[in-house]
Parts: sequence; C-alpha cells; structure tokens
Amino acid sequence: MISWIRRWSEFIKFEHTLFALPFGLAAMVTAARGLPESRVFFGVLICLVGARTAAMAFNRLADWQIDVKNPRTAMRSTLVTKTAAWVTVAAGVGGLVTGAWLLNPLCLILSPLAVGIVFFYSLTKRFTWASHGFLGLALGTAPMGAWLAVTGKFDSWLPVVLGLAVGLWVAGFDVIYSVQDREFDRKEGLFSFPAKFGEKATLRMAVMVHGVAVVLLGLFGWMAGFGWRYGLVWGAVGVVLGVECRALRPILSQKEAGFRLVEVVTRAHMAVSLLVLGGVVWEIFWR
Repeated sequence: MISWIRRWSEFIKFEHTLFALPFGLAAMVTAARGLPESRVFFGVLICLVGARTAAMAFNRLADWQIDVKNPRTAMRSTLVTKTAAWVTVAAGVGGLVTGAWLLNPLCLILSPLAVGIVFFYSLTKRFTWASHGFLGLALGTAPMGAWLAVTGKFDSWLPVVLGLAVGLWVAGFDVIYSVQDREFDRKEGLFSFPAKFGEKATLRMAVMVHGVAVVLLGLFGWMAGFGWRYGLVWGAVGVVLGVECRALRPILSQKEAGFRLVEVVTRAHMAVSLLVLGGVVWEIFWR
C-alpha cells in the first residue's frame, strides 16, 4: 500500500503542489487581512489541491501514448493504471467542486470553468508553441479563485495582478523545463517554445517573462499597502530568479540538460512561491 501511494504521488508529482498553493494562500490571507474562517480556509485548500491533482492526472492521461515513446517519461505509464488515473481525475474534480460548494455560490458557479481551464492546457502542445502560456493561465487562476473564496465578488485588481505574476512566472519555468524534450518534440511534431526557437531564445524568453513577473509581484505588494517586510522578500525573489538564470546558462548549452536542469528549476520555483507567501504572512501578521 505504501509503495502504491509513493508511485501514485510520483505519477502526479504531488510535491509540485507547492508551486501554486502558496500563491493561492497568499491571495486568501491578503483578501481576509488575516486568517479567514475555517470554512473558507479549508475550502480554498481543498479547491487548490483538488484542481492541481485533477489537472496533473488528466495531463498524464492525455499524454499517455506520447510519454510512452519519450525515454524521459516512459516510466510514467508504469506507475499506476489508467483506471487509477481516471479515478484520480474524478476525485480531484470532486474535491474542487466540493470545496467551491463550501465557499460561496460564485465559486461553485465558476468551478466548471476552472476545470476546463486546467484541463485545456494538456491539449495545447498539439497545436501551439505558446502552450507554456496556457499552463501559466491555469496556475494563475489560483490567486483569483482564492480571493473570490474570501470576498465572494470581483472587488479588486489585486488578485488579477498576482494572477498575472504567477502566470508569467509559471510560463517562464515551463519554457525552461521543456528544453529537455526539444528534440523529441521536433521528432513527434509537438509544439513547444524550445522546439521552435532553440535554447538561447528560450533562456531570453524566460528571463523576460520572469522579469515582468517580478515587477508585477512588486506592484501587488504596493497595491496591497505592504511595507519593507514584503519589500525585502520581493528583493529576495528577484535574486533567486537571477541566480537561477545564471545557473541555467551553462546547463542549457549542454546536449543533455537532464537532472541538473530539473533540480535548478524546481528548487528555484519552490523557493519563490514560499518566499512570496512568507512575505505576505510577515506583513499581515507581524506589522
């Protein structure tokens, strides 16, 4: 049983929930100016985890035949059965809808739209090299959904700014991550930025969108009325992304980027999401 849980967790990369979850929680505590009531807190948590779990399981199913042919991803289909994957999709969607029901009528009404957005990304690599932007859109909805969970209405541009920052940040790291599959994508006729434009253009694009994301994170803090605490964290985010880009230059020049690329990107982006949440919590609870 424990072995199956480990395989299932690897199948959906459960630890990567840390990419979007902190941003959703940051939007939630900003909207509430503190901790919201327990119903809202747990509803947001269930929605974020459910949406991400369903999206990743659906992605694995949509790419099942593609992943089998890719040496980097061939092991994925051996981790769980397709039936288990579909059950995971259903459970994730059920969690999202249940969480939205716990929150408010607007969140419940919008829950099918959220499901459609997070599922649609998995299909985009078949027709556009801008598929990374659709992943950004999917994860960028997390802060906006968390804000609506607290307020029950569209009453501020703050979650939009944070959502845009998250979307660009995600698109930037996904562009880099996709470098691993550039040759496979070209061979199979799949679309990605690295497959179309190459490694140097990929790094330039990542630097550009991450730069805009950092600016938007600063704008979010200013609009929220945050002070020097968030400012310090914002500066740290810029440093982390800058160090990441410098570290990636020699890696991307190698024919096989592999494990080192994944390690650098994963560590940097988990650090960014946790830093932003930490900065928001620092501002709101220790002013």
